[in-house]
Amino acid sequence: MTLWWIGNAILLLVVVPVLVALLNRVLAALERIRAATDDILAGGVALTGELDDVPEMLAVTDRTIRDVAVGATRYAGSVAKLLPDQS
Repeated sequence: MTLWWIGNAILLLVVVPVLVALLNRVLAALERIRAATDDILAGGVALTGELDDVPEMLAVTDRTIRDVAVGATRYAGSVAKLLPDQS
């Protein structure tokens, strides 16, 4: 019976504080992760507010690409006339 009481005392004085310390570390890490996910969510919500003008910006980009393509085609045609035939 005495060994039983010694075992209980060791359990209460050694094992339980170690488990509490480990649980505390896990919960602290969990809180840091939760704070990081809250920051990510706030950034994502702020980013979606910036996406409202994307269709208009894409239309401008499409016009610019078309204008550059026309200019590049004209330039290539002019250069082709200046270069001698390779055949």
